[in-house]
Amino acid sequence: MIQGTMSNAGKSLLAAGLCRVLRQDGYRVAPFKSQNMALNSFITREGGEMGRAQVVQAEAAGIAPDVRMNPILLKPTTDMGSQVIVGGRVLGNMGAMEYYRRKAEFLPAVLDAYRSLDRDFDVIVIEGAGSPAEINLKREDFVNMGLARLVDAPVLLVGDIDRGGVFAQLYGTVALLEEDERARIKGIVVNKFRGDRAILEPGLETLEKLCGVPVAGVVPYLHVDIDDEDSLSARFDGGGARGLIDIAVIRLPRISNFTDFSPFERYDGVSLRYVDRVRDLRDPDLILLPGTKSTIGDLRWLRQSGLEAAVQKAAAGGTVVLGVCGGYQMLGRSIADPEGVEAADVREIAGLGLLEMDTVFAGDKRQTQTSGTLGRVEGALAPLSGLAYQGYEIHMGRAVPEEAAAPPVLAGGGNVYGTYVHGFFDAPEVADGVLRALCLRRGVDFSALGAFDAAAYRERQYDLLAQGVRESLDMELVCRILDRRV
Repeated sequence: MIQGTMSNAGKSLLAAGLCRVLRQDGYRVAPFKSQNMALNSFITREGGEMGRAQVVQAEAAGIAPDVRMNPILLKPTTDMGSQVIVGGRVLGNMGAMEYYRRKAEFLPAVLDAYRSLDRDFDVIVIEGAGSPAEINLKREDFVNMGLARLVDAPVLLVGDIDRGGVFAQLYGTVALLEEDERARIKGIVVNKFRGDRAILEPGLETLEKLCGVPVAGVVPYLHVDIDDEDSLSARFDGGGARGLIDIAVIRLPRISNFTDFSPFERYDGVSLRYVDRVRDLRDPDLILLPGTKSTIGDLRWLRQSGLEAAVQKAAAGGTVVLGVCGGYQMLGRSIADPEGVEAADVREIAGLGLLEMDTVFAGDKRQTQTSGTLGRVEGALAPLSGLAYQGYEIHMGRAVPEEAAAPPVLAGGGNVYGTYVHGFFDAPEVADGVLRALCLRRGVDFSALGAFDAAAYRERQYDLLAQGVRESLDMELVCRILDRRV
């Protein structure tokens, strides 16, 4: 089990790296995280919903994503509540206190999922959540040490040196644990290190004495391009110079599945920027409105921030605008939530009015993978006509009237479009098609953007991650921990 001193200590990436290493060494390996809080989610072939971090880890392990790997997913809807998904299906919206009161009810689902995986695989790499030293959350814990105890898992404790104070992080975490919990920690890992390890050695020796646990490795700040778990992503901090083609993503407060746009980052001649202020929008070739877990709330923010008017002005001037899922719904004439599905204090709100569509939220959530061939696409994105696509849908809104209940995969025309399909741009032909269309409008040679093979690139990134983990961890110690010899 990989536990961390805090959120974003690098647990997810290290777990993915270990999954890849163990796969390379011939093990049948699967990831597991009992409870994940994230807005980035994925739909499996069976139609279940799970967190993308475990999808990435499954890909690293060379296996298909399975909801057993993430039996509980919490998708925040407000600062005080989340949509609760158990076993890949929506249970409902709960406030934080209600969820913690009911946590014991969900333990059987967690253990059933784990035991099922345990029957099918040689090794399970478990990821904790937050920190095991969150002493206010220890009651009914089945995410960190509570789960480690239940499944008898040895633990590697990971600290983030990039944020500073890593020795205090690690020692403080160990000091706050109970004696039996401390005994489960078999190694300490310093993560995201930049520099010469020799400088750390005196501190590492003292840390081992204080904690009574060996240092299992010092992992450098790995520069690998692998999907991030949530909005802590460093991608959001980027600005940078304009590329030959410039794409602006509106950074909604509760943005979800922003990994939909990762394919565009991998072309040398494309700049992909996340924008949350009008002055930063500038004059992009494409404006993307992403998915969100709070469509009505984020639409209100878009209006109050002035970005709604800026997007409408850009669209009127001919800029290509494309919305995905919740962003697609925002582009319509109106959004209604008569049953309070989103737990917002507004039951109906006007949209941007850029697409001839109205949306009504209902209680049933659409969760499915989808694939096919695009029909004729009109307007600026006409080069997408006839291309194969694949992805998945996760949404509760339905288009009205009835005849619009099954919208085309890519709705719209002219220069404004919308789709419910997450992962729509993952197919290289689709990403290429969008960029070809933008190059045509700007008078840029598409070949100047650089070629890109998405599948080969992704596999190479997982191999680079595994190499970094293998070279920086004491793999002999890791193997002894796996064999219960420590």
